[in-house]
Amino acid sequence: MVIYMKQKLKHFVILSGLTTIVIHIINRVYYSLYTAKNSLRYPKNNYYEWRFGKIRYTKKGTGSPILLIHDLRVGSSVYEFSKISDLLSKNHEVYSIDLLGYGLSDKPNITYTNYLYVQLIIDFIKNIIGKKTDIIATGDSSPITIMACHNDPEVINKMIYINPQNLYESNQIPSKQTKLLKLLLDIPVIGTFIYNLLTDKSSIERNFKEEYFYNVLNIEEKDISAYLEAAHLPDHTSKYSFSSYIGKYINTNFIHALKEINHSIYLIGGDGKENIHTTLENYIYYNNAIESVYIPYTKHLPHLEAPEKTIKYINIFLDS
Repeated sequence: MVIYMKQKLKHFVILSGLTTIVIHIINRVYYSLYTAKNSLRYPKNNYYEWRFGKIRYTKKGTGSPILLIHDLRVGSSVYEFSKISDLLSKNHEVYSIDLLGYGLSDKPNITYTNYLYVQLIIDFIKNIIGKKTDIIATGDSSPITIMACHNDPEVINKMIYINPQNLYESNQIPSKQTKLLKLLLDIPVIGTFIYNLLTDKSSIERNFKEEYFYNVLNIEEKDISAYLEAAHLPDHTSKYSFSSYIGKYINTNFIHALKEINHSIYLIGGDGKENIHTTLENYIYYNNAIESVYIPYTKHLPHLEAPEKTIKYINIFLDS
């Protein structure tokens, strides 16, 4: 009986080891496939040595400064603003930033929170830009900049939010289920394998077709490639910001800040995005000085799908 149990244990250990090796190989294949095109390696990358890691950013143009802050969805990076940054730089000094855990910035194994990013935004403006700055932010990054403005109103000027996060979603805090999911994703090898399954090419394409773009014919292959690369560089470490995001650790109730700030705020909604009218109306309910506009035939990323229309409304607000 003892010999039999030892043999079973030996077989189990061997099988577990082989399984781990196979999964590791699969993970390496995912990495090689999704990072081969170098879509994010711009010739003029700069890096800010922040306390929690290096922050990649680009800078172009002259004039009053604008800071572009991408969404927190998987694969987000400065690429999100690639079709409007040059247009903005004709009259402004434009900074595009990869938040910690995204794009080509460092991706440490930590829990990412709203307050971590609030401090990053404030530090970046103070130490790199050096003067009061306009901000354009997308989706789930909107609460971060609202909180940053509330905490340090002297560093931020006007704010433009493209399809800002729904107020109901921002109030969702980590639950037992989301905490368990984060814990599972953070596990070496197995967690990386699950992350790769959740962020493969078909998943990124589905996001673009169902949420990001109104017309699927407007989606370009380089859009998919850039998001895939950002989600898988360098190696497995992108999963840490993703696990915090879906674990609800980045969410915070920012309604008090929204009500109290006295800055100019402009909301841009993709008219085809689900529930966007209700979302923007809720923002205006808590701060009736907010202005808003909708871009027809767009969804979550109008600045990628319809950059000319988006830049028109941005310029109207910035010039007012």
